[in-house]
Amino acid sequence: MPRLSEVIAALDALWPPERAEQWDAVGTVCGDPDAGITRVLFAVDPVQDIVEEAVKLGADLVVTHHPLYLRGTTTVAAGHFKGRVVHTLIKNDIALHVAHTNADTADPGVSDALAGALDLRVVRPLVPDPSDASGRRGLGRICELDHPETLREFAARAAKRLPATAQGVRVAGDLDAPVRTVAVSGGSGDSLFEQVRAAGVDAFLTADLRHHPASEATQHSPLGLIDAAHWATEWPWCEQAAAQLDAISDRNAWDLRVHVSKTVTDPWSSHHDSSGAPN
Repeated sequence: MPRLSEVIAALDALWPPERAEQWDAVGTVCGDPDAGITRVLFAVDPVQDIVEEAVKLGADLVVTHHPLYLRGTTTVAAGHFKGRVVHTLIKNDIALHVAHTNADTADPGVSDALAGALDLRVVRPLVPDPSDASGRRGLGRICELDHPETLREFAARAAKRLPATAQGVRVAGDLDAPVRTVAVSGGSGDSLFEQVRAAGVDAFLTADLRHHPASEATQHSPLGLIDAAHWATEWPWCEQAAAQLDAISDRNAWDLRVHVSKTVTDPWSSHHDSSGAPN
């Protein structure tokens, strides 16, 4: 049975904390370095539902993509929902570890998992990491389809292959336009339009597209936009990360039991098509 410190060292080798953005909060949030680890749960969000799932599962470690405390705090009192998460973890001897922007830009990273879920062939990073001589690390991915599809067909592919959410998949652009190359970026991606246009791709799949950046992007070029739920674009990373830890466990004869949470923690719970007042 490995100690927590050994498992964390393996995770830090996959997603070095020094590669996280300066504003980010990655690493171990709570846990005894000398505690034995037998069962690990991967999830996107460190919310109470996930922690309670870990308790029922008998997990010793939860690994999430999103940080619990992205900004500083002066209290972990259980009267606050984040404090309650901390209390539940500690009371049940469960450690919490976060890999966020250091997992986004890793090789393989969050966008590789997203591309894999969509059965796309990764060509290169959208925003390469200048410190990576191999040219494989970086934010987002430029991908190719095996066969051209219309934007309508590609959006339907995304809706079918990504986890179901209340939002579903939104599309902007000519639905009959051919799509051969795609930029993908798990999580919020509307800060990347300049790089996406420079890449010359036919479509961009990401999440959290805001009105003004999306509107301006449609005026700049015929780029097709596919906007999926934030949680749905990052959940495939959990399966990829779990497989990576499984492989490490096998090499080290750790006999870890590694699980991926299927709990939907996307905050939106319902969707209604607009029938609205006439314009």
